[in-house]
Order: sequence, then structure tokens, then C-alpha cells
Amino acid sequence: MNRLDRAKQFMPFSPLDGYSNLIAENKKIVAERKELSEEQAEYLSRQIMAVKKGDIITVKYYFDGAYIDFTGKVSSIDYTFRKITIIKTIIPFDDLFDIKR
Repeated sequence: MNRLDRAKQFMPFSPLDGYSNLIAENKKIVAERKELSEEQAEYLSRQIMAVKKGDIITVKYYFDGAYIDFTGKVSSIDYTFRKITIIKTIIPFDDLFDIKR
């Protein structure tokens, strides 16, 4: 028996392909998107206007059913399309919840 055939007999077998991924996805706790009050939205807007390219900031933003804290250097800010790029992560302004400098 050659090496390749011998290795195949020890390969893991999963009769339900993708089942474990489906179970993991169903276990995921989805957080509801929080609505900002008028004061919070105004504060966040002032924070966005104070951020400059090259600043290192920490943002909390909503992504894929959860709030994520992310720290990095601001690569660009696009006020026209309302998005901020931190390192290579593009975050729409509407998904931002908090900015810390």
C-alpha cells in the first residue's frame, strides 16, 4: 500500500458535512442593535469630527449581530460615504456606537 492510500484510511470522517458549523451558528448569541439617543448621536458626531487620519482610536461598532471593540490607526475618514477605515477595516458611521481616543 502506498503512502497516500495509507493516509486516507486515517482521515477523519464526518457523515453530516457542515452540521457542526450549523450548530455553532445557532449557538451564537445575537445582540440587538442599540438605538442611540439624540444626545449620544450628537456626542458621537463630535467624536467623529475630532478624529484625524493617523490617530490611534478604539471604536465599539455593531457587526454581524454583536458589538466589537477594535483598536487601531485611522487610515482614512470619508465624510461623503460616511465610513471610517481603521487599518484595513471599513466601518460605516451608522454601525459606530462609541469612539475613544
